[in-house]
Amino acid sequence: MEQHHTIHAIRQSVGKARSNGSTVGVVPTMGNLHEGHLSLIDRALSMTDFVVCTLFVNPMQFGAGEDLDNYPRTLDQDRERLQQHGCHCLFAPPASEVYPEGLQSHTTVTVPALSERHCGAGRPGHFDGVATVVTKLFNIVQPDVAIFGQKDYQQLQVIRKLTRDLCLPVTISSAPTLREPNGLAMSSRNGYLSQEQKDRAAVLYRSLQQSATRIGEESAVDFPAIESTAMEQIREAGLEPEYVAVCDATTLQPATAESRELVILTAARIGSTRLIDNITLVR
Repeated sequence: MEQHHTIHAIRQSVGKARSNGSTVGVVPTMGNLHEGHLSLIDRALSMTDFVVCTLFVNPMQFGAGEDLDNYPRTLDQDRERLQQHGCHCLFAPPASEVYPEGLQSHTTVTVPALSERHCGAGRPGHFDGVATVVTKLFNIVQPDVAIFGQKDYQQLQVIRKLTRDLCLPVTISSAPTLREPNGLAMSSRNGYLSQEQKDRAAVLYRSLQQSATRIGEESAVDFPAIESTAMEQIREAGLEPEYVAVCDATTLQPATAESRELVILTAARIGSTRLIDNITLVR
């Protein structure tokens, strides 16, 4: 597996692959890879000939007081796991390569509406950072296909929209959320949790499943009541719920009686760790 740290080097590598007739896939990550990430690599390998995993802890998407400095960085372990899975190339640039003039004077990409609710409301500027770095990575690697996990559902929808709006020639593909045996969605931030906290955090998925069941069974669905019940379940398990929201799966606006494709989104804190999850359903 190749490993590159500069834009020039990764462009040369991708250019060589393209000259051999290969299609190119990219899996953007912040590292500390787990089985969920590796499932994205496997999906990319099934869809394209040459797979690039980008590993970059993006400072632009972290707000004041968030865990940028403490975010786990495990490059050697990540490189080994990628090689074992057959990834062709790792691109792990330093921040100075991605933002050579620093963050304050850097052009940013904003995706309105989709970015403003849910995680966007609680983390101002977060999705501007995501949209900016993903746009840069697409322009650096110039992939045919990019793979993202469905756990970060709002992020996925933001990236789909920016790709459409900016006419970027990249196909966005998604892969299902992988879960721990107790249902907890796999996340790099799970490493911050004790086993007891992981067991309590499993309430997130249980509450989503029970909410989805209610929506499927009730003829006249009271969405705010379902959200309130799920919030209380999460609170009773000792977590601090940030939100539970039943939404249109595409626009992420509040669901209505006419909504057919839905997503239920949630975010909560356990200790200092913020977790997110979601479930989709069709009425």
